[in-house]
Amino acid sequence: MRSNYLYFVFLFSIYACTNNTQLSSMNYNDTTASLPFFNQPDWTPEWIGVSDTGYKKIHTIPAFSFIDQNGNLITEKTVQGKIYVANFFFTKCRSICPKMTSNMFQLQEVFKMDTSIILLSHSVTPETDSVSILRKYALDNKVEASKWHLLTGDKKEIYRLAKQQYFAGDTVGYYQSGNEFLHTENFILVDKHRRIRGVYNGTLLVEIDRIKQDINLLKKED
Repeated sequence: MRSNYLYFVFLFSIYACTNNTQLSSMNYNDTTASLPFFNQPDWTPEWIGVSDTGYKKIHTIPAFSFIDQNGNLITEKTVQGKIYVANFFFTKCRSICPKMTSNMFQLQEVFKMDTSIILLSHSVTPETDSVSILRKYALDNKVEASKWHLLTGDKKEIYRLAKQQYFAGDTVGYYQSGNEFLHTENFILVDKHRRIRGVYNGTLLVEIDRIKQDINLLKKED
């Protein structure tokens, strides 16, 4: 009896693995595939067509204004008509941030010559991450200023944007009212119209590969 049960579990495991492989192939190798939109902090994907009634209500990142590592003003106009990846870090972080920075560097190198792609890393400790500190961090990590902006500015504005607009923490963080410390590994993919199209674990190389594929999908959209 027990051997029959184990045989059934074995067959089910093979089916599940095969089915997952098929799903992966459909998601990432189908050139006609499209990415979902994310409108809620629980990261529920929604496929919304241009003709759907909800299309004009898709969540959009609002206007913002920060300063980068070279003292340049970076606003929503900087990313107008461009695809970008956003994340949140701080220069003193010794846990997840070095890995995230290393992986963001990989995106920089892949899309270095592509002017339609931008990277935005927001400091969650802007009170200590001054322009000069960010500039040194950029030099230490080979950040290309024209491609990758390390941002500082008003802490309340950074946290409001992170939690309420990018859903960068978690669902609990979305409903927090203060500046409770934000520490997230999320990389957020935003399309040419400032709409969220993907979320990824920025510490994992396999997720970076997924971002690359998804960026190439977005480049095909109007």
